[in-house]
Amino acid sequence: EVQLVESGGALVQAGGSLRLSCVVSGLTFDDYDIAWFRQAPGKERQGVSCIRHDDGLTWYGDSVKGRFTMSSDNANTVYLQMDNLQPEDTAVYYCAAQSAPITVAAVEIGGFGLDYWGKGSQVTVPS
Repeated sequence: EVQLVESGGALVQAGGSLRLSCVVSGLTFDDYDIAWFRQAPGKERQGVSCIRHDDGLTWYGDSVKGRFTMSSDNANTVYLQMDNLQPEDTAVYYCAAQSAPITVAAVEIGGFGLDYWGKGSQVTVPS
């Protein structure tokens, strides 16, 4: 059974930092690319970041560029380091896996059709 399990979400004050983790099991990690998404209440799911194995691409959405950093241990876990968090970053954060190679276009449109999803981790930044 394929599982993606996010952790690390919390309530943090504006300007603070969090690191989310996504532990992947039940699939061959090197055969899949991983992406992070988020969904705020009343808003559409938004692509945040992805890492692509074949060319080493790491992509970030414009709203998080320069503040968020995605990384992988190349074993079974991906991370999303989030710095200088702002109230507009409040959302449920999800990781998703796609049979490689993932396309940036798929992430930009919210990841519809991606193969596997975690259940999410709540990040709250009060205003």
